[in-house]
Amino acid sequence: SEAGIGSYVVFYPKSLTKPKAKPLPAVIFANGSGVTASKYPALFQHLASWGFIVVGNEDGSAGNGNSSDQTLAFLIKQNEDDTSPLYQKVDMHNIGISGHSQGGAGVFNAITDAQYGKYYKTAVILSPANEEMATNIGWAYNPALVHIPTLMLAGTNGDFETKLVIPIEKMQETYRKLAGMKVMARKKNCEHGHMLYSADGYVTAWFMWQLKNDRKAAKAFVGAKAEIMTNPLYQDVQSTAR
Repeated sequence: SEAGIGSYVVFYPKSLTKPKAKPLPAVIFANGSGVTASKYPALFQHLASWGFIVVGNEDGSAGNGNSSDQTLAFLIKQNEDDTSPLYQKVDMHNIGISGHSQGGAGVFNAITDAQYGKYYKTAVILSPANEEMATNIGWAYNPALVHIPTLMLAGTNGDFETKLVIPIEKMQETYRKLAGMKVMARKKNCEHGHMLYSADGYVTAWFMWQLKNDRKAAKAFVGAKAEIMTNPLYQDVQSTAR
């Protein structure tokens, strides 16, 4: 427990506690405004069931990336603490980060402007607060400094999502600035709040590909016949995935 964070929320597969269990990749979550990790355990449970250690916190103001940095520091400490169930169980070479809304800005900042940013191998960003909005509120970020593979998703429904938080033009602008391999798409008929859950399949596939080198999962994104390219539930798809 730390100031501003409240407490950490950690999910991991039961198999991890077995004596000879191999280290697993980890995913850090950055919260949307007021939507703390304990409010969406189903998401953590889902990713853990696919073989990830998932770690979040209770910070309702994650936009500057600080609480994500502290959460990763906590995870590193657990990996080095011989009294922790996570002792030497974290694959430190395969750590990802994801965030929704304000947490999307938090992801950018955790990668580019935080002490432990170099640990992140990949990112999934859901309906991020656009650059202008984030700057005005105090979460300014620079997508051009992101060199790791990044999946960015948003919805097409509701003025809050499409006019305030992440209008298509601003999403495309942010996508263009990203310096690493990247994919963007918008889910049809999906509002802002629903984006935390509704793209779960692609979020999981992305982390399976990037953090576990799952070639089957890669097919969702890679090549001319990539599944996301032809999925009728999505539009505005752009990709440099190889």
